[in-house]
Amino acid sequence: MKNPELRLIFAGLLLLAAGTAVFAGSSPEEKELAAAAGELDKNHSEGQQRVADSICAEFGVGNALVTGLRFKRLGDGEIAIALALAQGLHRIIKDEDLRRIVGLRQGPPVMGWGRVAGELGLKLGPVINKVKKLSAAVRARETRDKAGRAEKAKERKERERKVAEKMNRPGKTVKEGMLSLSRD
Repeated sequence: MKNPELRLIFAGLLLLAAGTAVFAGSSPEEKELAAAAGELDKNHSEGQQRVADSICAEFGVGNALVTGLRFKRLGDGEIAIALALAQGLHRIIKDEDLRRIVGLRQGPPVMGWGRVAGELGLKLGPVINKVKKLSAAVRARETRDKAGRAEKAKERKERERKVAEKMNRPGKTVKEGMLSLSRD
């Protein structure tokens, strides 16, 4: 850019955009909501499918809807927030409500979740509670799954130890050891 005025305008627009992003999530409710949503966005050991299944079960929607929202560049936490807001409008989730919510969020102008809720005439408290509940359910499911995998690994190691013990008995050939394993 050779024109200094254009550079100045461009720099001003960048600063304005950065300032908008900084102030978008400044309320305590929005920070709490961001923390709860961030928990859903974490990489879980089984990937996004566990979170998607939990979202589908919590809101009574299909996996195709969750996948469609991911294509709109929403993370799992944002998907949960959008669905909770849509559910808060009419108790059932309608496509036109979701389109409106995502449109308000993604802009232009880009809005924080508090402002989106305000535009819809809703409060963030129930949304925060729903996202926290969903996050806790995902965390509990992951903990149960990890415990189950640990128990299976422990059982497998015990079986391997018994096999090794039988194979290493003194006075037996490998063939005799294999035959003794087949009898058990």
